[in-house]
Amino acid sequence: MALRFYKAYTPGTRNRSVADCTELTKTRPEKSLTRSLHRPKGRNNRGVITCRHRGGGHKRLYRQIDFRRNKYDMSASVKTIEYDPNRNARIALVEYEDGEKRYILHPTGLQIGDSIVASETATNSIGNSLPLLAMPLGVQVHNIEMHPKKGGQLVRSAGASAQLVAKEGDFVTLRLPSGEVRLVSNKCWATIGQVGNADAINISLGKAGRSRWLGRRPTVRGSVMNAADHPHGGGEGRTSIGHAHPMTPWGKPALGVKTRARKKYSNSLILRRRKVS
Repeated sequence: MALRFYKAYTPGTRNRSVADCTELTKTRPEKSLTRSLHRPKGRNNRGVITCRHRGGGHKRLYRQIDFRRNKYDMSASVKTIEYDPNRNARIALVEYEDGEKRYILHPTGLQIGDSIVASETATNSIGNSLPLLAMPLGVQVHNIEMHPKKGGQLVRSAGASAQLVAKEGDFVTLRLPSGEVRLVSNKCWATIGQVGNADAINISLGKAGRSRWLGRRPTVRGSVMNAADHPHGGGEGRTSIGHAHPMTPWGKPALGVKTRARKKYSNSLILRRRKVS
């Protein structure tokens, strides 16, 4: 994937970039693999906002992605590479030998007409899915299961990949994109390769309206609010926040405070914590 830049013929096109979409081969999704998508807009079952800055945005159809890859020992050919509005990665439509079609995450390097398979004896080719136990050390993987047969939950965003660094007993050691090193059961399945569309992180929206198209509402800094609205608010002119540490609008510690449960069951599986910027 490459980026396309605009000439600055309006303020909204200055510094604006978009994906060139040259790798896409189809504009309409496979109808049998789509369903309607209710977007909660940051509200709970009572309509109360529980997550701010969400709402609006373009209506979307949900593409049903095969994260389980549970059609074993049957090869499939890649038919199309498509855009998915619900994720920053591209998706690929594959058709199995029995005629069934499914969507998968599109890995870098997977081309139209390529053959992929999910099997314990599969080769280490891009797009193939197999148990972590059957993979060689050093291989890049994505769409990794955390529990066997549950479906991929880790490393699914554009450009992401994890590295298999060790095998010992019933577990393998993975280095995740965040820098975290953790143990995962060797019975869990993953897909070979790196998720495509790696340039997604470099896209510049260019204007506020484009964020609104994505369903993101404006975010206002606490320091410019009134004292009644935020702990950082109030004061004459530009002042400090008036507290030893940053706070949320509800007076709780923010920015850098660890929120992970101290007795979480999986703490023992994490060998090295992720990097904190």
